Amino acid sequence: MTMTARVDAAIDAALGSRIVGCVVLINREGERVYARAAGLADREAGASVVEDTIFRLASCTKPIVATAVLVLADMGLLSVDDPVTKYLPFLVPTAPDGSTPVITIRQLLTHTSGITYDSPPHDVQRGAGPGPSLSLEENLRRLGRGSLAFAPGARWEYGMSIDVLGGVVGAINGKISDVEAALTRWVTGPLGMIDTHFFVRDPARLATAYGDATPAPFRMGEPQTVYNDPANPDKAEVFSPGRIMDAGAPQSGGAGMAGTASDFMKLLECWRSGDLLTPASRQSALSNQIGPLFRPNDPGQQFGFVGAVIADAKASGWQRAGMVQWGGIWGNNWIVDPVTDTNIVVFTNTMREGCNGPFREEIRDAVFGDG
Repeated sequence: MTMTARVDAAIDAALGSRIVGCVVLINREGERVYARAAGLADREAGASVVEDTIFRLASCTKPIVATAVLVLADMGLLSVDDPVTKYLPFLVPTAPDGSTPVITIRQLLTHTSGITYDSPPHDVQRGAGPGPSLSLEENLRRLGRGSLAFAPGARWEYGMSIDVLGGVVGAINGKISDVEAALTRWVTGPLGMIDTHFFVRDPARLATAYGDATPAPFRMGEPQTVYNDPANPDKAEVFSPGRIMDAGAPQSGGAGMAGTASDFMKLLECWRSGDLLTPASRQSALSNQIGPLFRPNDPGQQFGFVGAVIADAKASGWQRAGMVQWGGIWGNNWIVDPVTDTNIVVFTNTMREGCNGPFREEIRDAVFGDG
Protein backbone atom coordinates (compact mmCIF):
# COMPACT_ATOMS: atom_id res chain seq x y z
CA MET A 1 0.00 0.00 0.00
CA THR A 2 1.35 3.45 -0.89
CA MET A 3 1.78 6.23 1.64
CA THR A 4 -1.11 8.11 0.03
CA ALA A 5 -3.39 5.11 0.40
CA ARG A 6 -2.34 4.59 4.03
CA VAL A 7 -2.99 8.24 4.95
CA ASP A 8 -6.31 8.23 3.12
CA ALA A 9 -7.33 5.11 5.01
CA ALA A 10 -6.40 6.66 8.37
CA ILE A 11 -8.46 9.76 7.61
CA ASP A 12 -11.43 7.77 6.35
CA ALA A 13 -11.43 5.57 9.46
CA ALA A 14 -11.57 8.59 11.79
CA LEU A 15 -14.06 10.82 9.96
CA GLY A 16 -17.46 11.09 11.54
CA SER A 17 -16.85 9.05 14.67
CA ARG A 18 -13.67 10.77 15.93
CA ILE A 19 -12.84 13.67 13.62
CA VAL A 20 -15.42 16.03 12.12
CA GLY A 21 -13.15 17.66 9.54
CA CYS A 22 -9.46 17.99 8.74
CA VAL A 23 -6.74 19.20 6.42
CA VAL A 24 -3.64 17.00 6.16
CA LEU A 25 -0.54 18.25 4.33
CA ILE A 26 2.76 16.40 3.85
CA ASN A 27 5.94 17.86 2.37
CA ARG A 28 9.09 15.92 1.57
CA GLU A 29 12.32 17.71 0.67
CA GLY A 30 10.32 20.91 0.36
CA GLU A 31 7.81 19.49 -2.14
CA ARG A 32 4.15 18.75 -1.47
CA VAL A 33 3.60 14.97 -1.65
CA TYR A 34 0.15 14.80 -0.06
CA ALA A 35 -2.74 17.21 0.47
CA ARG A 36 -6.28 16.41 1.47
CA ALA A 37 -9.19 18.37 2.92
CA ALA A 38 -11.85 16.03 4.28
CA GLY A 39 -14.99 16.07 6.37
CA LEU A 40 -17.01 19.01 7.60
CA ALA A 41 -16.08 22.48 8.80
CA ASP A 42 -19.62 22.84 10.17
CA ARG A 43 -21.39 19.51 10.52
CA GLU A 44 -24.79 20.96 11.35
CA ALA A 45 -24.72 23.32 8.36
CA GLY A 46 -23.25 20.68 6.04
CA ALA A 47 -20.27 22.92 5.17
CA SER A 48 -17.22 21.01 3.92
CA VAL A 49 -13.63 21.57 4.95
CA VAL A 50 -11.50 23.04 2.16
CA GLU A 51 -7.74 23.53 2.11
CA ASP A 52 -8.01 27.19 3.12
CA THR A 53 -10.42 26.58 6.02
CA ILE A 54 -9.27 28.51 9.08
CA PHE A 55 -8.72 26.56 12.31
CA ARG A 56 -8.10 27.75 15.86
CA LEU A 57 -4.40 27.10 16.48
CA ALA A 58 -4.23 26.91 20.27
CA SER A 59 -0.64 25.90 21.11
CA CYS A 60 0.33 25.82 17.45
CA THR A 61 0.61 29.57 18.10
CA LYS A 62 3.65 28.90 20.29
CA PRO A 63 6.19 27.94 17.58
CA ILE A 64 5.23 31.05 15.59
CA VAL A 65 6.19 33.25 18.55
CA ALA A 66 9.26 31.12 19.30
CA THR A 67 10.42 31.58 15.70
CA ALA A 68 10.04 35.35 16.10
CA VAL A 69 12.26 35.21 19.19
CA LEU A 70 14.93 33.34 17.24
CA VAL A 71 14.68 35.86 14.38
CA LEU A 72 15.27 38.66 16.89
CA ALA A 73 18.22 36.77 18.36
CA ASP A 74 19.74 36.40 14.89
CA MET A 75 19.26 40.15 14.37
CA GLY A 76 21.00 40.94 17.66
CA LEU A 77 17.87 42.52 19.14
CA LEU A 78 17.84 40.09 22.06
CA SER A 79 19.78 37.18 23.50
CA VAL A 80 18.12 33.97 24.60
CA ASP A 81 20.06 34.34 27.85
CA ASP A 82 18.66 37.80 28.61
CA PRO A 83 16.47 38.19 31.70
CA VAL A 84 12.84 38.75 30.76
CA THR A 85 12.82 41.86 32.98
CA LYS A 86 15.05 43.57 30.41
CA TYR A 87 11.92 43.81 28.25
CA LEU A 88 9.08 43.38 30.77
CA PRO A 89 10.32 44.90 34.07
CA PHE A 90 7.07 44.04 35.84
CA LEU A 91 7.40 40.29 35.21
CA VAL A 92 8.67 39.27 38.67
CA PRO A 93 6.60 36.32 39.96
CA THR A 94 7.54 34.80 43.29
CA ALA A 95 9.30 31.44 43.58
CA PRO A 96 8.23 28.83 46.15
CA ASP A 97 11.03 29.97 48.48
CA GLY A 98 9.73 33.55 48.46
CA SER A 99 12.42 34.95 46.17
CA THR A 100 11.92 36.66 42.80
CA PRO A 101 14.46 34.79 40.66
CA VAL A 102 15.77 35.76 37.25
CA ILE A 103 13.78 34.18 34.41
CA THR A 104 15.58 34.04 31.08
CA ILE A 105 14.28 34.07 27.53
CA ARG A 106 15.77 30.58 27.13
CA GLN A 107 13.76 29.28 30.10
CA LEU A 108 10.59 30.77 28.63
CA LEU A 109 11.26 29.19 25.24
CA THR A 110 11.80 25.77 26.81
CA HIS A 111 9.01 25.79 29.43
CA THR A 112 11.49 25.59 32.29
CA SER A 113 10.57 29.04 33.66
CA GLY A 114 8.27 27.90 36.48
CA ILE A 115 5.28 29.62 34.85
CA THR A 116 2.85 26.75 34.41
CA TYR A 117 -0.79 26.63 33.38
CA ASP A 118 -1.72 25.85 36.99
CA SER A 119 0.33 28.59 38.64
CA PRO A 120 -1.06 31.95 37.35
CA PRO A 121 -3.44 34.03 39.50
CA HIS A 122 -7.14 33.41 38.95
CA ASP A 123 -7.63 36.71 37.09
CA VAL A 124 -5.06 35.87 34.38
CA GLN A 125 -6.54 34.90 31.01
CA ARG A 126 -5.28 31.79 29.28
CA GLY A 127 -5.28 31.86 25.53
CA ALA A 128 -8.18 29.49 24.85
CA GLY A 129 -10.51 30.38 27.70
CA PRO A 130 -13.22 32.99 28.24
CA GLY A 131 -12.80 36.31 29.98
CA PRO A 132 -13.34 40.04 29.63
CA SER A 133 -11.38 41.96 27.03
CA LEU A 134 -8.14 43.39 28.36
CA SER A 135 -4.74 44.16 26.92
CA LEU A 136 -1.94 41.62 26.85
CA GLU A 137 0.15 44.00 28.92
CA GLU A 138 -2.45 44.01 31.70
CA ASN A 139 -2.74 40.23 31.51
CA LEU A 140 1.04 39.87 31.85
CA ARG A 141 1.15 42.39 34.72
CA ARG A 142 -1.32 40.18 36.56
CA LEU A 143 0.83 37.15 35.75
CA GLY A 144 3.88 38.98 37.04
CA ARG A 145 2.25 39.43 40.46
CA GLY A 146 1.68 35.69 40.80
CA SER A 147 3.74 32.71 41.87
CA LEU A 148 6.03 30.25 40.12
CA ALA A 149 5.41 26.52 40.41
CA PHE A 150 9.16 25.89 40.80
CA ALA A 151 12.50 27.66 40.60
CA PRO A 152 13.43 28.54 36.99
CA GLY A 153 15.45 25.79 35.36
CA ALA A 154 14.51 23.11 37.90
CA ARG A 155 12.19 21.13 35.67
CA TRP A 156 10.00 21.16 32.55
CA GLU A 157 6.32 22.02 32.85
CA TYR A 158 3.98 23.43 30.24
CA GLY A 159 2.44 26.84 30.74
CA MET A 160 2.13 30.48 29.74
CA SER A 161 5.83 31.09 29.07
CA ILE A 162 5.19 31.81 25.38
CA ASP A 163 2.47 34.32 26.27
CA VAL A 164 5.25 36.19 28.06
CA LEU A 165 7.50 35.93 25.01
CA GLY A 166 4.68 37.38 22.90
CA GLY A 167 4.90 40.43 25.14
CA VAL A 168 8.68 40.51 24.69
CA VAL A 169 8.53 40.55 20.88
CA GLY A 170 5.73 43.11 21.09
CA ALA A 171 7.83 45.31 23.36
CA ILE A 172 10.82 45.14 21.01
CA ASN A 173 8.53 46.17 18.16
CA GLY A 174 7.21 49.10 20.18
CA LYS A 175 4.02 47.90 21.90
CA ILE A 176 3.77 45.02 24.35
CA SER A 177 0.12 44.25 23.60
CA ASP A 178 0.42 44.27 19.81
CA VAL A 179 1.96 40.86 19.23
CA GLU A 180 0.20 40.70 15.86
CA ALA A 181 2.23 43.61 14.48
CA ALA A 182 5.49 42.07 15.69
CA LEU A 183 4.73 38.67 14.20
CA THR A 184 3.60 40.26 10.93
CA ARG A 185 6.88 42.15 10.75
CA TRP A 186 9.21 39.26 11.54
CA VAL A 187 7.48 35.94 10.77
CA THR A 188 4.00 35.72 9.27
CA GLY A 189 4.56 38.62 6.88
CA PRO A 190 7.89 37.45 5.44
CA LEU A 191 6.59 33.89 5.14
CA GLY A 192 3.32 34.91 3.47
CA MET A 193 1.14 33.46 6.24
CA ILE A 194 -1.70 35.74 5.18
CA ASP A 195 -4.49 33.98 7.07
CA THR A 196 -2.75 33.61 10.44
CA HIS A 197 -3.99 36.17 12.97
CA PHE A 198 -5.23 36.69 16.53
CA PHE A 199 -8.67 37.67 15.19
CA VAL A 200 -10.64 35.99 12.41
CA ARG A 201 -11.61 38.54 9.81
CA ASP A 202 -13.81 36.18 7.75
CA PRO A 203 -16.00 34.08 10.09
CA ALA A 204 -17.41 32.10 7.15
CA ARG A 205 -13.99 30.43 6.72
CA LEU A 206 -13.61 29.45 10.40
CA ALA A 207 -14.16 25.79 11.27
CA THR A 208 -16.68 25.07 14.02
CA ALA A 209 -15.18 23.65 17.21
CA TYR A 210 -16.09 20.13 18.32
CA GLY A 211 -15.10 18.02 21.30
CA ASP A 212 -14.45 14.33 21.83
CA ALA A 213 -17.53 12.23 22.52
CA THR A 214 -19.08 8.85 21.70
CA PRO A 215 -20.54 7.91 19.25
CA ALA A 216 -19.55 11.20 17.55
CA PRO A 217 -17.90 14.50 18.53
CA PHE A 218 -20.15 17.14 20.07
CA ARG A 219 -20.51 20.75 18.94
CA MET A 220 -18.89 22.96 21.57
CA GLY A 221 -20.87 25.65 23.30
CA GLU A 222 -19.80 29.14 24.38
CA PRO A 223 -18.19 28.73 26.84
CA GLN A 224 -17.60 24.98 27.02
CA THR A 225 -16.45 23.02 30.06
CA VAL A 226 -14.27 20.04 29.14
CA TYR A 227 -13.54 17.35 31.70
CA ASN A 228 -10.07 15.85 31.46
CA ASP A 229 -11.15 13.23 33.99
CA PRO A 230 -14.94 12.82 34.43
CA ALA A 231 -14.33 11.35 37.89
CA ASN A 232 -12.46 14.48 38.97
CA PRO A 233 -14.48 17.61 38.11
CA ASP A 234 -11.84 19.81 39.76
CA LYS A 235 -9.65 19.10 36.72
CA ALA A 236 -12.19 20.59 34.29
CA GLU A 237 -11.08 23.29 31.84
CA VAL A 238 -13.27 25.98 30.32
CA PHE A 239 -12.76 26.86 26.66
CA SER A 240 -14.12 29.69 24.54
CA PRO A 241 -14.60 28.91 20.84
CA GLY A 242 -15.81 32.48 20.39
CA ARG A 243 -12.67 34.09 21.76
CA ILE A 244 -11.07 34.18 18.31
CA MET A 245 -13.89 36.53 17.23
CA ASP A 246 -13.08 39.04 20.02
CA ALA A 247 -10.63 41.60 18.65
CA GLY A 248 -10.16 42.93 22.18
CA ALA A 249 -8.97 39.66 23.72
CA PRO A 250 -5.34 39.66 24.89
CA GLN A 251 -3.11 38.46 22.08
CA SER A 252 -1.98 35.20 23.63
CA GLY A 253 1.33 34.10 22.13
CA GLY A 254 0.72 30.72 23.69
CA ALA A 255 -2.68 29.88 22.27
CA GLY A 256 -4.49 32.81 20.69
CA MET A 257 -4.11 32.59 16.91
CA ALA A 258 -6.06 31.01 14.07
CA GLY A 259 -4.86 30.12 10.61
CA THR A 260 -4.73 27.62 7.78
CA ALA A 261 -2.77 24.41 7.41
CA SER A 262 -1.00 25.75 4.32
CA ASP A 263 0.11 28.83 6.25
CA PHE A 264 1.48 26.64 9.03
CA MET A 265 3.40 24.48 6.59
CA LYS A 266 5.27 27.62 5.55
CA LEU A 267 6.49 27.91 9.13
CA LEU A 268 7.73 24.32 9.22
CA GLU A 269 9.45 24.80 5.87
CA CYS A 270 11.31 27.87 7.11
CA TRP A 271 13.01 25.70 9.72
CA ARG A 272 14.56 23.60 6.94
CA SER A 273 14.99 26.01 4.05
CA GLY A 274 17.05 28.88 5.42
CA ASP A 275 14.25 31.44 5.21
CA LEU A 276 14.28 33.79 8.22
CA LEU A 277 16.72 31.89 10.47
CA THR A 278 20.45 31.25 10.45
CA PRO A 279 21.62 27.62 10.27
CA ALA A 280 22.55 27.75 13.97
CA SER A 281 19.09 28.96 14.97
CA ARG A 282 17.40 26.36 12.78
CA GLN A 283 19.48 23.68 14.44
CA SER A 284 18.74 24.94 17.95
CA ALA A 285 15.02 25.16 17.24
CA LEU A 286 14.86 21.44 16.47
CA SER A 287 17.33 20.04 19.00
CA ASN A 288 17.14 19.41 22.73
CA GLN A 289 17.53 22.58 24.81
CA ILE A 290 16.69 21.30 28.30
CA GLY A 291 19.84 19.32 29.05
CA PRO A 292 19.21 16.13 31.03
CA LEU A 293 15.58 17.00 31.76
CA PHE A 294 12.73 15.04 30.21
CA ARG A 295 9.09 15.92 29.77
CA PRO A 296 7.05 14.25 32.52
CA ASN A 297 4.42 11.73 31.36
CA ASP A 298 6.02 11.56 27.89
CA PRO A 299 8.86 9.03 28.07
CA GLY A 300 11.80 9.59 25.78
CA GLN A 301 10.85 13.18 24.91
CA GLN A 302 12.82 16.35 25.61
CA PHE A 303 12.25 19.87 24.26
CA GLY A 304 13.84 22.26 21.78
CA PHE A 305 12.87 25.86 21.14
CA VAL A 306 9.73 25.08 19.10
CA GLY A 307 8.46 21.66 20.19
CA ALA A 308 9.12 18.27 21.74
CA VAL A 309 12.22 16.44 20.54
CA ILE A 310 12.24 12.64 20.43
CA ALA A 311 15.37 11.63 22.33
CA ASP A 312 14.68 7.91 22.75
CA ALA A 313 12.64 6.29 19.99
CA LYS A 314 11.95 3.06 21.87
CA ALA A 315 10.83 4.76 25.08
CA SER A 316 8.68 7.28 23.25
CA GLY A 317 7.07 4.96 20.73
CA TRP A 318 8.10 7.23 17.86
CA GLN A 319 9.95 6.06 14.78
CA ARG A 320 13.35 7.60 15.46
CA ALA A 321 15.28 10.02 17.61
CA GLY A 322 15.43 13.56 16.29
CA MET A 323 11.81 13.83 15.23
CA VAL A 324 10.10 16.98 16.53
CA GLN A 325 6.41 17.36 17.21
CA TRP A 326 3.75 19.39 18.97
CA GLY A 327 0.06 20.21 18.75
CA GLY A 328 -2.78 22.51 19.70
CA ILE A 329 -5.64 21.50 21.99
CA TRP A 330 -8.38 22.61 19.57
CA GLY A 331 -7.37 19.65 17.38
CA ASN A 332 -4.07 20.20 15.55
CA ASN A 333 -0.65 18.58 15.41
CA TRP A 334 2.55 18.81 13.40
CA ILE A 335 5.66 16.68 12.91
CA VAL A 336 9.12 17.43 11.54
CA ASP A 337 11.43 14.55 10.65
CA PRO A 338 14.88 15.89 9.71
CA VAL A 339 16.16 12.44 8.71
CA THR A 340 13.69 11.99 5.84
CA ASP A 341 13.19 15.76 5.39
CA THR A 342 9.46 15.32 5.95
CA ASN A 343 7.04 17.87 7.40
CA ILE A 344 3.46 17.03 8.36
CA VAL A 345 0.63 19.40 9.28
CA VAL A 346 -2.64 17.94 10.56
CA PHE A 347 -5.34 20.50 11.34
CA THR A 348 -8.72 19.30 12.60
CA ASN A 349 -11.66 20.94 14.32
CA THR A 350 -11.96 18.22 16.97
CA MET A 351 -10.56 18.58 20.49
CA ARG A 352 -8.58 16.58 21.73
CA GLU A 353 -8.48 13.77 19.20
CA GLY A 354 -6.77 15.87 16.54
CA CYS A 355 -4.11 17.12 18.96
CA ASN A 356 -2.79 14.14 20.90
CA GLY A 357 -5.38 11.43 20.37
CA PRO A 358 -4.92 8.25 18.34
CA PHE A 359 -5.47 10.18 15.09
CA ARG A 360 -2.06 11.81 15.49
CA GLU A 361 -0.28 8.46 15.74
CA GLU A 362 -2.39 6.96 12.95
CA ILE A 363 -1.34 9.68 10.50
CA ARG A 364 2.25 9.52 11.72
CA ASP A 365 2.45 5.77 11.28
CA ALA A 366 0.76 5.97 7.85
CA VAL A 367 3.53 8.32 6.74
CA PHE A 368 6.55 6.72 8.40
CA GLY A 369 5.48 3.12 9.04
CA ASP A 370 8.19 1.36 10.98
CA GLY A 371 10.71 4.02 9.99
